Amino acid sequence: MEPPRPVLLQDRFAINPMYLFRWEDSQEAHVLLYPEGVVKLNQTAAAILSYCTGDLTVDESIDRLLVDFDQSDRTTIAPSVMKFLEASRDKGWIRIND
Repeated sequence: MEPPRPVLLQDRFAINPMYLFRWEDSQEAHVLLYPEGVVKLNQTAAAILSYCTGDLTVDESIDRLLVDFDQSDRTTIAPSVMKFLEASRDKGWIRIND
């Protein structure tokens, strides 16, 4: 089996329909709910996943994150975002929206 290809800036991701992304008051955090459990997300992970609507490219999502977190250094943020998206895809949380 071949390893999955790297995430590309032009990819558009969407949350896998098996997961529900939402704010959970009891956790005081955004979570991913799925039949077997829950994943509690930190602020950065939640921000990245909030842009996984299938509409925005990874590149556009990074631009929005720069604004959200009042950052200007794309070279620092982009590799971390790409790595997180690859891990999220590999875990099945998100998928490429064709």
